[in-house]
Amino acid sequence: MNIRKYLSGVLVVFLFIQMALSPVAMVKAAVAPPSLSAEGAALIDVESGRILYSKNGTKKMRIASLTKTMTAIVAIEMGKLDAQVTVPPQAVGVEGSSIYLKNGEKLTLEELLYGLMLRSGNDAAVTIATHIGGSVPGFTYLMNEKAAMIGMEHTNFTNPHGLDDSNQHYSTAEDMAKLSAYALHNPAFRQIVSTKVKDISWEGEQWDRRLLNKNKMLHLYNGADGVKTGYTKLAKRCLASSATRNGRQLATITLNASDDWNDSAKLMDWGYANYPLQELVKKGQEVKPDTPVTLEAGTHLVTTNTFQYPLQSAEAEGIHKRVVMGESTVTAKMNGQLAGFLQLYLKEKRIGQVPLLVSVDAPTLAAPQASRSMWQQFWEIVSGGLWSA
Repeated sequence: MNIRKYLSGVLVVFLFIQMALSPVAMVKAAVAPPSLSAEGAALIDVESGRILYSKNGTKKMRIASLTKTMTAIVAIEMGKLDAQVTVPPQAVGVEGSSIYLKNGEKLTLEELLYGLMLRSGNDAAVTIATHIGGSVPGFTYLMNEKAAMIGMEHTNFTNPHGLDDSNQHYSTAEDMAKLSAYALHNPAFRQIVSTKVKDISWEGEQWDRRLLNKNKMLHLYNGADGVKTGYTKLAKRCLASSATRNGRQLATITLNASDDWNDSAKLMDWGYANYPLQELVKKGQEVKPDTPVTLEAGTHLVTTNTFQYPLQSAEAEGIHKRVVMGESTVTAKMNGQLAGFLQLYLKEKRIGQVPLLVSVDAPTLAAPQASRSMWQQFWEIVSGGLWSA
């Protein structure tokens, strides 16, 4: 019995030492997402478009003035920022948030966009819609066209401002995250939504309008640079927010969120911590085709750019690559031409592709030098022979 106890004790000590000396696992378990007050929420990596988090992300909900993100991007893409716009009578006195436009007043489209996004001016929304679409219904048609193009599959717009005019004006957290990421690729949009204070003209007055951005995240969160606040009695508090750190931008959507500022901050902190960018392809990297392709001697396939993607640590093993070629034979005459693509997959989902160019080895100078040396030797022999004769 004593021997058995002794052996058991030795075994316990041995196992303890083994655990102490074993290397710590390199892959950390992902930290669970934070608890949120929002009924619907989404987090997106702006560059890649990857949805990193979703809570009721495909549930159709009211979005209040987050609608104006679509109003702004449609106007920026279809209009001219320096165009003079006349305020129509139907825009004056629209309920809710206002920049106090007057009938017949003239502003530039850019000024109206600042009034739309910083102060959430519903009068600015109607003015923009009439200018770009000819009418509010004409403009909402353009909004829904753009939504379909972006891939917002569960969205329908009936107005340019987000007021609760019907049950047919709705979107989802994931769809609005896609919209934010799309709009943030536009430099003019980025400039507008990241502005904290802006002065715009006020026709007939002795002073300009001073617009203070309602988005408190611009002051509360390190690196915050957008996007839009929203509220109606039915939609409750809504927020689209974005931030950039070390060149990387994330965006959040929270719908019906009583604690929206903290929800967005916690989501972005979690996203930066748990989904670091991982470099999957280097620019100029040589790629070997995995399909039957004939490469002429001295020719190579190289990538045109670097490709990065947000991944949790455990996801890296799920990455695989495939070469898709447009030509079955690659020759030196194709130097610098596009020959195919390196496609990247996370499990079964394609996450991106990088063009492949033909690169040809630089000609070596060794052969010409040897050739000249041979001719030099020939003339030396001939010359020597002639002189000796």
